[in-house]
Amino acid sequence: MGEPAAAAPGDPDTPWLSEAERRELSKRTPDSAIVFALAFTGLVASFMMTLMTPLLPELPHLLSGTGGPISSTDAMWAVTATLLSAAIFTPIGGSLGDLYGKRRIILVLLASLVLGSVIAAFASTLIPLVIGRAMQGAGIGVIPLGISVLRDVLHRDRLGKAVALVSATLGIGGAVGLPISALISQYLDWHMLFWVSGALGAIGFVLVYTFVPVSTLRTGGRFDLPGAVGLAIALSGILLAVTKGNEWGWTSPLTLGLGAAGLVVLALWMFYELRTPHPLIDIRVATRRTVLLTNLASVMVGFAFFSSAVALPMLLETPTGTGVGIGQSMLVASLCLMPSGLIMWAMSGTAARLTAARGARISLLLGITIIAIGYGLAILLMTEVWHTVLVATAIGFGVGFAYAAMPTLIMGAVPATETAASNGLNSVMRTLGSTAASAVIGLVLATNLVTVGDLTTPSTQGFQLSFAISAAAGLIGIVLTLFIPRRQPHYATAALPE
Repeated sequence: MGEPAAAAPGDPDTPWLSEAERRELSKRTPDSAIVFALAFTGLVASFMMTLMTPLLPELPHLLSGTGGPISSTDAMWAVTATLLSAAIFTPIGGSLGDLYGKRRIILVLLASLVLGSVIAAFASTLIPLVIGRAMQGAGIGVIPLGISVLRDVLHRDRLGKAVALVSATLGIGGAVGLPISALISQYLDWHMLFWVSGALGAIGFVLVYTFVPVSTLRTGGRFDLPGAVGLAIALSGILLAVTKGNEWGWTSPLTLGLGAAGLVVLALWMFYELRTPHPLIDIRVATRRTVLLTNLASVMVGFAFFSSAVALPMLLETPTGTGVGIGQSMLVASLCLMPSGLIMWAMSGTAARLTAARGARISLLLGITIIAIGYGLAILLMTEVWHTVLVATAIGFGVGFAYAAMPTLIMGAVPATETAASNGLNSVMRTLGSTAASAVIGLVLATNLVTVGDLTTPSTQGFQLSFAISAAAGLIGIVLTLFIPRRQPHYATAALPE
């Protein structure tokens, strides 16, 4: 994607600083402050993914207008818009960060999150709410950008733990934020969710502006606007087909048409990206063995992680009348999932030490193996609250190791000037996996039902099949990881000081 622009000697965002310059920098901007600012913004951004989950059952009535309540299908756009926006703007934000400065684009994305929160806070109808949620979704791009900033400014001895922590925020924020959303939704006006998210986003903006160094490591060239538009169209078609397939029908002309159109545009986009001098995403880099296999494994991890967010709360909240569910409230179900996020945070340091000692490939392999084992346990243990807590904790344990390893593998296989775009693409792969999990697990649970009297719930076989599919995704991830090369190219240390 071009050569890096010249950087001024001693600039805080240049990865080739001398030790004397780094000591001077540390007096002005402590590493801990930089990591805290980026981890906090990652938590806030990932919180947007589960912000609306507790409200979905009530949203059709909350947004009712003169024509009465909206449909549940229409209400789901409050979630779909966020997923689409995150998938589209994350790689675009990464490319813009490589071109114009990562800190600057992080601030832009956080401003979008805050503005979207304010728009949603005043919303009483669906359209402004969807607009606000889409703007919030764009903020998720701060996570891969933050990881790339860490590679630019931290010494390699401190890089692994910091990357592991910021990467894990993609799961931590959603898991820990879910009970907060449930609590606010249950006891306060639902608009308060967006005032809280807006305030958190504003705090993140101030932290980044204050502590994160200005980026000068840039990619030469110009922004690939046709590539950005093409990627947006392709991802929109594919993700809409996946997310709305259950509602529209998997064989309906709309679902098939959007999916096929998205794949065709994606193929044309790849053809164009291979031939443009300044591509949005360098396809040749993205198809290197390490990058490609890591991204494919990321799809599996994203699928397995989000499966737990779909199936476990439903199992906990399903009434006990059919002999299947555990009959808990949304708040209790959210609290049961919280250990998953906490264990991701707690294990980030351990994952970093394992990566430093044995390599990121081993850390990823261990993480996906633990995820598969966790779902194997879920097939057998699904009748008590502590069963779900145990399973969620095991999955969080595995995801913590996997999420810590992925950025390290990616950054070790790409030039320093392409870390933001490459990490952005990796985040999109996780989002694609999560989106597929929502559709697949939702379909399995919706088509495997049991009825007792007037009560109809997902059946035991439905939950077991969901867990088996998620375990299979883990097994596929294990196979993909085994084919990742043991030895990494010279990019692994090219951008880091000795």
